[in-house]
Amino acid sequence: MIQRSDVDEARDRVRDHVRTTPVLEVEREALGVRAYFKLEYLQHTGSFKARGAFNRILGAREKGLLDPRVGIVVASGGNAGMANAYAASSLGVPATVFVPETAPAVKVARLKAYGARVVLSGSEYAAAYEAAQHEVERSGALHCHAYDQPEIAAGAGTLALELGEQVPSAVDTVIVAVGGGGLLAGVTAALEGTARVVGVEPAGAPTLRSALESGLPVDVPVSGIAADSLGARRLGDIAFEVSSRLPVHSVVVTDGDIVAARSLLWERWRVVVEHGAATALAALTSGAYVPEPDETIAIVLCGANTDPTGL
Repeated sequence: MIQRSDVDEARDRVRDHVRTTPVLEVEREALGVRAYFKLEYLQHTGSFKARGAFNRILGAREKGLLDPRVGIVVASGGNAGMANAYAASSLGVPATVFVPETAPAVKVARLKAYGARVVLSGSEYAAAYEAAQHEVERSGALHCHAYDQPEIAAGAGTLALELGEQVPSAVDTVIVAVGGGGLLAGVTAALEGTARVVGVEPAGAPTLRSALESGLPVDVPVSGIAADSLGARRLGDIAFEVSSRLPVHSVVVTDGDIVAARSLLWERWRVVVEHGAATALAALTSGAYVPEPDETIAIVLCGANTDPTGL
């Protein structure tokens, strides 16, 4: 569904709208291997999601699919909602964000600060998503999915193109956290088999592992400490197609592994990320993924929308 060419086009489209996030070389003794952190949590709105949001909206505008009077609709009270609200505001179009009635007030406030109209609907994400679909049909607004649209996934993959230019030697393995799989799909497509991609997910929401074992995306029960950002109930179709076509390695970690990795990031490097972002590092620190001694690894720290008081 997406190829390297889609990621290249996305980078050309969004380069003036997103930040080129830095890379931090990690001391070898810290992880026992040559490694780099891609600091994507420094992206606009605190997560990689801004890349896909800009690519989706700009691409639709180029194709005449965006009515600037009605703008966009997205269902998400988390990183995707904030990223799309920010991108829409930056491009001068309205955004309507549907969130569950249980959404924390602080997240609703942030969405409004980005200029979005926030609609509370239902007690779960599924109800908010259904309401968003009705609004798209009613208003003709552009639907921006949280992860399972070609432009969204290709936009996310642009961080891998940056990474290739920032690291002085070839990267053998890129480790990313997996929820719905938009980041996994984009990074895997961008690399086109030139590097191994490791998808890491919490044991409480193993969408990738379940899809690979079942031969298709399937619903999984969702729980755990990283569910606020990695709590998709099933892997997206785009991520499944890409991971079936190109090599992807699946790793599952526990909540305890994630907490330990997040604490290490703060204690050793003074890096504050959300639990979903720490999930990628947990693959290494827990021993769930064991690299070769000469392997060069990049770990994507994808988001920082978190409460730091728990560190």
